[in-house]
Amino acid sequence: MKELVRPSRLAPGARVAVVAPSGPVAEDRLQAGLDILRGWDLDPVVAPHVLDVHDELGYLAGSDTDRAADLQQAWCDPSVDAVLCARGGYGGQRMVDLLDWEAMRAAGPKVFVGFSDSTALHEAFAVRLGLVTLYGPAAAGVDFVKNSRAQEHLRATLFTPETVGAITSFGVPLVPGRARGVTMGGCLRLLATGYGTPHTRAGAGGGLLLIEDVGERAYSLDRSLTQLLRTGWLDGVRGIALGSWDRCGPYEELRPMFADRLSALGVPVLEEFGFGHCGGALTIPFGVAAALDAEAGTLTLDEPALR
Repeated sequence: MKELVRPSRLAPGARVAVVAPSGPVAEDRLQAGLDILRGWDLDPVVAPHVLDVHDELGYLAGSDTDRAADLQQAWCDPSVDAVLCARGGYGGQRMVDLLDWEAMRAAGPKVFVGFSDSTALHEAFAVRLGLVTLYGPAAAGVDFVKNSRAQEHLRATLFTPETVGAITSFGVPLVPGRARGVTMGGCLRLLATGYGTPHTRAGAGGGLLLIEDVGERAYSLDRSLTQLLRTGWLDGVRGIALGSWDRCGPYEELRPMFADRLSALGVPVLEEFGFGHCGGALTIPFGVAAALDAEAGTLTLDEPALR
């Protein structure tokens, strides 16, 4: 797996677009997130349909075409330096095929930030644009607007990425060891359901896979991992870091399942690495060469995530 193109870091005064490619957005949290971004001396602009709700499918932030148009317009706007997802939820898979990837490639590299359901977009940006992306907190997410640690880690990654070259957590080794590879990953079930689609990588070979999820019981997570194992998608993976598993049941029930499914791969596995659906979530760059040390609980990037 090769390294991807790194976008430029942000500078004070940068214009950032906030889009809602998936689920509906709460207006009060959106405003709180915008206030934080303005406090960073950024110039946030809200896409036209961010506060929409689909007429019949209330779990979507408006129609697929409108959500796709918001993302594409923001990306292709030459005055916009970064595109931030307002929240996750569900819906990215429904609109990713509606994007004009040739036009987005012609617009050049920019910073993309999102997590959870935006996993489908992280994969598409890697496959279609060959671009490093940031798996970080949503601009209107409760874990962002109410948590200073999540805010500061994202801010440092955006403005001074050289200061977060070593990402450290309180994680512990499920399988000890050290490994090198290119970072990738996201929400486990999105990776599993994306398998075989045009905008998802064919496998994790050569990668350091960072995965997390929310609201899935142990058997459901087992099912997703088993799907990736049976298809060969995990063949050649170099190392794995497990993030948060919010509302997935007691972690002591998850640990035996992870050990059962992942230990046979023979690669280091670091658990409880603090990214995803959790307070103080770390921002993880996808598409950069890095070293994973399961015993030290560190992910060390070869180069800053952004130029």
